[in-house]
Amino acid sequence: MKRIKIQKKYILAFLVISMTISYSFKSKFFEVAKQLEIYTTLYKELNMYYVDEINPAEFTNKAIKNTLKDLDPYTNYFDEQEVEEAKIRREGEYAGIGVATYYDDKGITLAEIYKGYEADKKGLKAGDVITKVDGQPLQNMEREALSQFLKGAPNTSIEIEVERQGERKIYAVTREKVVVNPVPFFDMIDEETGYIVLTRFNEKASSEVKKAFKELKKRGMKKLVFDLRSNPGGSLLEAINISNFFLPKGSTIVSTRGKVKKLSSTYRATNNPLDLEMPITVLVNGRSASASEIVSGALQDYDRAVILGERSFGKGLVQRYRSLNYGTQLKVTISKYYTPSGRCIQELDYANRDEDGNVPKFSDGDVTAFKTKNGRTVYDGGGVQPDIEIGYGKKTEATEELIRSRAIFNFATQFYYENPSQESVEKFKIAGSEFKKFQTYLLNEDTSFNTKQEALFEKAYNSLKDDKLKKEYKAIQERLSIDKVTEISKNQEYIQDLIKEELLKRYYYKVGSYQNKLKTDKVIKEAIKVLNNKNKYSKILTGA
Repeated sequence: MKRIKIQKKYILAFLVISMTISYSFKSKFFEVAKQLEIYTTLYKELNMYYVDEINPAEFTNKAIKNTLKDLDPYTNYFDEQEVEEAKIRREGEYAGIGVATYYDDKGITLAEIYKGYEADKKGLKAGDVITKVDGQPLQNMEREALSQFLKGAPNTSIEIEVERQGERKIYAVTREKVVVNPVPFFDMIDEETGYIVLTRFNEKASSEVKKAFKELKKRGMKKLVFDLRSNPGGSLLEAINISNFFLPKGSTIVSTRGKVKKLSSTYRATNNPLDLEMPITVLVNGRSASASEIVSGALQDYDRAVILGERSFGKGLVQRYRSLNYGTQLKVTISKYYTPSGRCIQELDYANRDEDGNVPKFSDGDVTAFKTKNGRTVYDGGGVQPDIEIGYGKKTEATEELIRSRAIFNFATQFYYENPSQESVEKFKIAGSEFKKFQTYLLNEDTSFNTKQEALFEKAYNSLKDDKLKKEYKAIQERLSIDKVTEISKNQEYIQDLIKEELLKRYYYKVGSYQNKLKTDKVIKEAIKVLNNKNKYSKILTGA
């Protein structure tokens, strides 16, 4: 009898829980349906009665993007055209003329020329502005429209009007298949040390790394410098495959944990590795994110490589594409990444913004200690902390604003035409005198680099009518301009290297910047020192 009563008690509890869950689910579903109905009726009323015409696609696009902006920056909605652009980024192939671009009110600015493709063959240069395509003016067009003009079917031709240094010229160009190689450069640094740079984790990443690794092995490589600096990430599968090159079959590479149980997984190495013994250094910086952190975190947790550079970005949020109606897509964050030791990679806590919308950092709170395979202590709190920290130090707010602007790019364009010839790629450098010229350029010529304070004062200045007040505001603006140039000088070495890299692409293409780094980059030099010192390398990985 007692047993029957106990069974009835459990059955009753089960029914209560089931009813609660069912009610909660129905309640949430009703709330979603309710809000969608409100939006639909609101739009109908606006469309019927608003004094001007409303563009349905544009209106809805903005509404959706505004809805998502308070979540995290990786949860995005893509219309039909954006879906195609995302596919190009993943696959690394498209039909075009072989350029990277900026879009602005002037038209299409060529940011980089890819060696050997149509734009290069026709003599186009970084800094050129395409103002017309097949007679169609491009001024003041939306970015989405501009992005379509250069892409198209292979072997189709277009006529472009290009503005360069105040002069205009017409070019006939033919679109061709453009392949974006995620390994743009690899070489031997010395007789035993190989160098491979990986710039993105597209669908060709693991195959290109494997190809480079095998080629360098043939050339005598016994040690490897693997450069993941400024690599923003990409495919999870490619990150797992590349980690597997240096870790045993069966090793846990990364795990994901999310709200939906079936989307929480543990990913392991499924193939035989390329090498388990070769000494490796992995280079990361503050712009190494996502898949870059999966690889560097896994190799660090297994004590398989020494990590050098700066703390990585801390992008530990996992996204999946979900198909929507009419060819659109939602890229939605579904879980978080965790390294083999259990560390969470994510740095910014988007779920707990403050009243002003500021996002707190996990690293500013309590951090948790974890252990590597050899018992070394590592910490969570976002990103991967290098075993050896070496870099440029903390960037000032003004420097961060400078990087986001086109000031360095515009200065490089001017410098290139004023200095058409240069010495060899290995010896190329930017000295303090060139940095002073850059500072003068910022004060007297540049219009793209503006701090938040300058923007606020500019807005206030434009609203003034009193000439005396305008004069006072102008003096403050000039002071702010001088202050920002003083602030960026605190990061002079870093900015000089950014200018150098931009110029090297102008004179020697992208490959030139890597050739120069092999001779001048201080992080690569430190990596070589560590690899050449067996005792130091071993002590780092054993924690001795």
